[in-house]
Amino acid sequence: MTEHNSDKGSHLKIFGKSPVAGFLRVNQSVWKRIPASWTGFPVIRAYGQMLNALVRRSADRTQYFGTFFLRNRPQLELIRRLSYQVENNSTLNMAVLGCSNGAEVYSILSTLRSARPELKVNLHAVDISPDVLALAQQGTYSISSPELVGESIFQRITEEEMEKMFDRDEDKVTVKSWVREGTHWHLGDVRSQEILERLGPQDIVVANNFLCHMRPQQAEACLNGIARLVKAGGYLVASGIDLEVRKKTAMEKKWKPVAELLEAIHEGDTALRRDWPMNYWGLEPLDKNRKDWIYRYAAVFQIGDPAALQNRDSLSGNEHGDGSSATRTPLGNDQQARESGHRKARPRDQEEQAPSAGSFSELELSDAAAHGRTAEAVSRRRR
Repeated sequence: MTEHNSDKGSHLKIFGKSPVAGFLRVNQSVWKRIPASWTGFPVIRAYGQMLNALVRRSADRTQYFGTFFLRNRPQLELIRRLSYQVENNSTLNMAVLGCSNGAEVYSILSTLRSARPELKVNLHAVDISPDVLALAQQGTYSISSPELVGESIFQRITEEEMEKMFDRDEDKVTVKSWVREGTHWHLGDVRSQEILERLGPQDIVVANNFLCHMRPQQAEACLNGIARLVKAGGYLVASGIDLEVRKKTAMEKKWKPVAELLEAIHEGDTALRRDWPMNYWGLEPLDKNRKDWIYRYAAVFQIGDPAALQNRDSLSGNEHGDGSSATRTPLGNDQQARESGHRKARPRDQEEQAPSAGSFSELELSDAAAHGRTAEAVSRRRR
């Protein structure tokens, strides 16, 4: 059940002081003494969930504009795989909402253009802050002085990656032109209909790490609006959001969770995992014992009528020998690209291992989630 701003108990004060705040301060000290390896135990997890629920009810939520380059590598890898829904020498239309200082925008563009130099990427970046958007558009950053965060925005990037992405001038680095090209910057509030209409339909929409700073009802309304940007059969990437809000919306709208790299993406942003349970944006440990775990923890969803996607494939000649249309998945597109030679332009040092053949199809996922089956149960049904 999601929290509401009208939860009176969490805002109760006695002699001008909040008993909830006092309780959380004491328990924060207790939680710090619990070994990280213990958080997977059911009783410790339940204790953490209780604390986090109190934090989310009582905390004042405010937007933060800081982020990091290459913040969640597994998520970037999945976006690369999703890009194969667009054929060779074609155009991928993307939107990155809440783009902050531009680190996420440039991380995505560098990942895609390193892997698929033949692909044209048309990316729209949106943020509500004019100062932050100006910094992102300029693409110049200080190495020694952090921008908008209390730590270096380069802490997750290697020296080799720095040389590849940036031109350096003493203490400053500027994103290289091959990364920046094809980016359109927009000042606006993603909750407004005007900005959504301005962007138009997109193949992939990324909405990371700003919905958690909204109250659940606001976040749910915003998420529903954002989803309308996604073309039929396209993908929505949404991390950094209250899990109940995302799960509830996805199940009601019948979005299809993408299980590929699900666990790696969940663990991929160490800051979110580290900040649970004592910060409202913190991300709980993944629990496969939950009947709804696939919908709860998936951060990427395919949106739209599968028939529309099948019709598009049929028109492009993407059919099985028996005449039935193939349902596109990130795994399927990546494998097709390998087989058809799309990767010939990729440098040898960027060759990856083929994605696991054990990934679940979208139909299997939605069926499993609807009936409360675990991933292991889906695997047994396959065998």
